[in-house]
Amino acid sequence: MARAVTNNRKALNTAIAWTIGFLIFFPILWTILTSFKTEAQAISDPPVFLFFDWTLENYGVVQERSNYMRYLWNSIFIAGGSTILGLIIAVPAAWSMAFVPSKRTKDILLWMLSTKMLPAVGVLYPIYLMFIKLGLLDTRLGLTIVLMLINLPIIIWMLYTYFREIPGEILEASRMDGASLKDEILYVLTPMAVPGIASTLLLNFILAWNEAFWTLNLTAATAAPLTAFIASYSSPEGLFYAKLSAASTMAIAPILILGWFSQKQLVRGLTFGAVK
Repeated sequence: MARAVTNNRKALNTAIAWTIGFLIFFPILWTILTSFKTEAQAISDPPVFLFFDWTLENYGVVQERSNYMRYLWNSIFIAGGSTILGLIIAVPAAWSMAFVPSKRTKDILLWMLSTKMLPAVGVLYPIYLMFIKLGLLDTRLGLTIVLMLINLPIIIWMLYTYFREIPGEILEASRMDGASLKDEILYVLTPMAVPGIASTLLLNFILAWNEAFWTLNLTAATAAPLTAFIASYSSPEGLFYAKLSAASTMAIAPILILGWFSQKQLVRGLTFGAVK
């Protein structure tokens, strides 16, 4: 028999969940609040939380100093392009591993996952030289390819997990009805895996959006995304916390909005196959 859950236990669990959620979100909240302070208020001791003179001066200074829209467009192009390109490659790869496995499939999956353990700085120098030779340094195309390759193992692993939940008999029935391999993937497999593909797309878009190591080392001005935009406010004169917080808030605002509108689809995708 299922164990009864009292109202007090529910209230306690809810309070604990909200507390943990608030603690996780607090650094973002503090950054947003600091962006509306003056520099003196941002470094005041003791710190002020809500009761201060709110100002939009920092946002005006950031907009005058930097071309925010150019950085934003670079981030959208690089994160979106690397995610879409990764899906184009990962969907056929995950399909073959899920429905036409070989005796080396598990070894290949583990090998792909092991590449994520390699420190990025270990391959920075050869990739940097390759980009110079190919003319890809400080270009959106070059950074899109690098981020796609970095996140490709995660994309394949996630899609492979979702595809394994789809009964193979459905694909066999489509083949008996005369569906080609292309039709099978596009019109049978993909619609059934929409929740998983959506959650994979969202997660990898966020990973590419937040990537700082490669964006700071492979870009200068032309293809610099929002991570470089934030880093530009760390100057030799010191850290201007209020302006840095304003720049950070402008950088995270699009991804917060995306996460807000996509949370239901993400939860549905992460639980795909768990509830039958």
